Order: sequence, then C-alpha cells, then structure tokens
Amino acid sequence: MKALFTGTGAQRRNALRSAAIFVAVSLVSAAVSLFLVDNFSVLSRVDQFVQDWEIAGTFARPEAQDSDIVIVAVDEATLAQFPYRSPIDRQFLSTLIQKIASHQPALIESDFLLDQPTEQTKDIALAKTLRDTKVPLVISYVADKNAVTPEQKAFEDIMVPLKLRAMADQPTDQFGTARAVYPGKVVDGHYIAGVARAVAAKLGVKTPAQEVPIIWHGRPAPSELDRDPKFFKQYSAATAAFMPEAWYRGKIVLIGSDVTLVDRHRTPFSVFLPGEAGELPGIVIQAHALSQLIHHKISPVPGWQVDFAITLALAFLGAALGVISASLIWRAVALILFLPLFWAGGVALYHYANLMVGLMSPALAMVISFASMESLSGREARKQKAFIQGAFSRYVSPAIVDRMVADPSRMSLEGERREMTFLFSDIADFTTMSEQIEAVQLAHVLNNYLDGMTNLVMKHGGMVDKFIGDAVFAIFNAPLDLAEHQEKAVRCMLDMDNFSQEYRKKQHAEGVPLGITRIGVHTGVAVVGNFGSHARFTYTASGDAVNTAARLEGINKYFGTRLCVSGVTKAACTDISFRPIISAIVKGKTTALDLWEPLHDGVLEQGFLERYRTAYGKMTEGDGSLFDALNQTGSDDYLVKLHMDRVKKGETGTELKMTDK
Repeated sequence: MKALFTGTGAQRRNALRSAAIFVAVSLVSAAVSLFLVDNFSVLSRVDQFVQDWEIAGTFARPEAQDSDIVIVAVDEATLAQFPYRSPIDRQFLSTLIQKIASHQPALIESDFLLDQPTEQTKDIALAKTLRDTKVPLVISYVADKNAVTPEQKAFEDIMVPLKLRAMADQPTDQFGTARAVYPGKVVDGHYIAGVARAVAAKLGVKTPAQEVPIIWHGRPAPSELDRDPKFFKQYSAATAAFMPEAWYRGKIVLIGSDVTLVDRHRTPFSVFLPGEAGELPGIVIQAHALSQLIHHKISPVPGWQVDFAITLALAFLGAALGVISASLIWRAVALILFLPLFWAGGVALYHYANLMVGLMSPALAMVISFASMESLSGREARKQKAFIQGAFSRYVSPAIVDRMVADPSRMSLEGERREMTFLFSDIADFTTMSEQIEAVQLAHVLNNYLDGMTNLVMKHGGMVDKFIGDAVFAIFNAPLDLAEHQEKAVRCMLDMDNFSQEYRKKQHAEGVPLGITRIGVHTGVAVVGNFGSHARFTYTASGDAVNTAARLEGINKYFGTRLCVSGVTKAACTDISFRPIISAIVKGKTTALDLWEPLHDGVLEQGFLERYRTAYGKMTEGDGSLFDALNQTGSDDYLVKLHMDRVKKGETGTELKMTDK
C-alpha cells in the first residue's frame, strides 16, 4: 500500500494493479458464493441445514408459549370414540365448535377438509353450525385439482360458505420442508387467503399479500419444558369441550389433527428434534405462521444487502490470507481456525440479537478468495521464475537456474567437494578453418554445432558448464545428484561423436572444412560451486580431475582417436563396449592412467576386436608380435598403427609417458 504514495511510477502501477486484482477477486468470490449457495442443491441444503440448526438447536432462542393461540388437537384419544377415523365425525366437530364458541373465543379455525359426504344428518348438523355460529369462523378449504375431484369440490362449496373459506395449502421447499406462509389464490373468481392470513384478516390484522418465510416460534425455555414442551397451548379434543371457559375466552382456537402420519410436514426442527418430533402437524405450522402475523414479528433474516456485505468482508479476509507472505500451511491453518469462530459468532448473533446471517456463503467466499489469490500469487511466482529462467538459462546451466529459483540462498560463493564426471570436447584445426570463412557463416556453423552438443549433454542429464570457443566443458553429477553419471557421460560422448561426424559431413558438402571433434571423459573428485567475486561469478568445477579430463581430450590427437575415456570412468560403465588404448602418464603426473576407447555398436568386427584385445594383453607383457600380425592382415586401424610404430621404435609394454599436454 505504501508504494501507492511513495513508490516510483512503475511501483505505483504495480501496486494499483495488485489492489485492483485484490478487490476484483473479493467481489467475484462473494458474488459466486452467493450464486452457488442459491442455485446448487448441495450447497443450498447445507446452508438451510445450518439455519435450521440455529432455529432448532441447543442454542436456539427460547420463547414462551404464545398466550393468544390455543390448539385443540384431534388425537388418538379422540378418534378412539368413533367407529371410523376419517373423515372426522361431523357431529362431534359440530358439537366441539359450539362448545368452544360458548366460551367466547376471539376466533375458531377448523383445519379439517369437508370435501366428501359422511352421514347425512351429521353433515347437515355441521353445515348448520358453520352458518349459525356467531364467533368468527375460518374453515380450511382446498381447490387443487390434484387434491380433490370436481365432485369433492362441489360438496366442499356446499358445506363451506365462501366467507369462511381459507386455503389449506402448505408450500414446501425443494427438500420437502415447510418454510413459507401461504398467501392464497384466486378460485372461481374469488381470492381466498391462506389459513394464517385468513385468520389474521378476520381479526383485523393486515398481512403481506406475497409469500413470506415463516418466523418460527421458539421452543419454551428449559425451565418450562417439563411443564409443557409444546410451542403452543394444546388440548385434546376428547376433553376440550369440558375445559374451563377462561382457557378459551379471547383466544384464537385452532382445531386440527395431531395423529402420526396424518397431515405432518418436515420443518426446520427436524434437524434437531428426534424422530417425528420435527415433523409438525399442519395445524401447528399454521399456528407458527399465525403467531408471526398477528404479532407483526420481524424476520431475523436480514436483507440481501447485509448478507452480501458479510460475504464480501470474509472474501476480503480470505484474499488477504491468500497474499500475505507467511507459509501456506500457516495461512491455511488460520483459515481453518477462523471459519468455526465465524460460525459460532453467527449462532451467538441469532441467539442474543435475533439476527440470522447466512453462514455458508461467507465461508465459501472466504475459501474461494483465499484459493484464488493463492493461485494468482503462485502464478506470479511462476512468471517470476520463468523470467529468471529465460534471462539466465542462456548463460548458465538450466540446472543451476532451477536450483537458484528453488533456493536462492544456495547461490553463495561457497563450494562443495564431490565426485563428478567431466567431459571436454574440441574441434580439430578450428582456428585455421575460422580464418577461411566469413564471420557470419562461422557464427552460424558454430552456433548450430554448439546447440546440438548442448542438447545431447542435457539429454543425458549433464550440465554444460561453459563454452571455450568451439570447446564444450560439461559436468555430470552437479549441481544435482545424477545416478550412473559415468555411464551417462560416456553415452553422451558417443552421441556427440555421431552428431559431430554427421555435422562435419554436412559442412564439408557445403564447402566448410570443419575438423573432427575430439572428446575426453574422466571421473574424479573436485570442488564445484560459484567462483569469482560478489560482482561477477560463475558456477564451475575446479581441480586435478578437471585438468585430467581436458588432457584426455587433447591426447586423442596423439593416438589418432576421437574418443578417450579414463579407466576410472570405464570401470563404472558395465553396459558399454570399450577397447584399451594405452596406459599414459600425462604431463605433470607420475602414475599411469589407463585410457580406453568407447565403441559404437557394430563399428568393429567382433573377431578383429578380440584379436586386438589379445594383442594388447600380450603387449602389456612386452610382446608386440601380435600387433605385427594384425598389421600384416592389412588392417589400417589407427590403434594398431600406434602400437606398431611403438614396436618399431623398440618400445615395449603399454605404459607411455606423455611429453605434451
């Protein structure tokens, strides 16, 4: 943030860009989380479960029973009086309404549908009671074609006067849970309100015409649960007619069924209350809806603006966790620890302040913004690494660049001693050739050559340490460990020989007198690291083993070979064919070093190779006659000629002291 005010122009632009990305990610995360929770059933169900748990769980707000509402329940004790369970005995219902009406309640609502005839005298008695009762009445009515046939609806219309009708529909959400107050609908040209709205209207209470969420009445406080665990006062219809007048006077009396498997609906209490306790009878659900309407309860669920603000706040927090410089593990732990605290705070807010904020959307927004910013930060880091690799891989080994990117602290001037295999290559008579062609052509020839050689080194896991004109210096087993580095270096040498020979033929065809490539390989312990000054340094190896490898490349000229490998390297290459060259005491050394030529498959006839090896074995004993025999067979092999020349000079054995580097 400081860079916005004190940084350079570029710094300010970068800071502004970062701030814009931060805000954009937070906004998008908040919007996406709200959309996902609203539109994807799995997330919607989790969100509803959390809210239902707040409504019905241990920490739900307790609430005393609504003193204005009384439920008269037709239960098992009531039904036991009659010869049939359904429809309800119309004479009993008629008498019940009359008895309750005599106690002067504010209103009576019957939740039983009168959609089919029973015993005629009883039906007539109930119809008369509905028309003659002076206390305001509301009778449940249904017109849905899926619920009643035309004949049933016609009977309903006869039994229930228009002014008493109330729609008994109970809407449920996609998960089958009752959550809304049914507003009503137009039937046969007349608008008929839902039960709760119709009762409220009879009492002179204005209610919203649209569907609104049910504000569920809280369960009684723990101290009251033992006395009466019901949400509302509830009496059995079997004895309700004999209750004291005071229990009904001025009350809203709702008559309905409370029987297992009959007119029961899943509610938010189903997530907490065991078994069928959370599946409330329709009449109890109507009581919840009616209670909120007549008492003008304000929904604890705030508008979308509050939910969006909270969701955005957590999206900002998640984005902040995604960009700070702390370890990813610690930031993830902080995120994981914060979310339960946020949820606990949301539950407490509902319990103490009657404010139910969404918990799923903010939590999801925080996770999305955290993951997004972490991903973008990682992308920026990858871009930075790509920049470093692009900038430096042209000058130093990609392996070194990778190591520098992965752990910059390792790029110190300190070295390490380790075993490595070193490869040196050089083009014969390159200086003479370079004087014979144009500079542009020379650059083209040399660059293509070095590019091919470099690719082969990298193919075999090596590191091109440096180019010295046309010479290539490569290291195997540094800076990273490389299994079987000796064999990989020799196989690289063989591939380089094939490549350079083919490239040489191509250049000759184009009139460029490119010389042969000579290669030397040796294994030994040396120091490798960054050598130089703090202002300028290079990663390279230094030591006697490096010098020996360089001399093996140069010694090829003396022996007529293109490839020369030390015995130390050869000993570790069990799957490559070699033939001995000589045991040379290179200049500056006192002990001989066995030198070997690695062989391409099929280059030498197997019989000749066996005779050569036998001749060399005899030569070690001081007998060079077998080389004379090989020479007389017409062999023009360069190593045969080398040993024949030595025999002619009177030299014996296979040890040779070199006088030149």
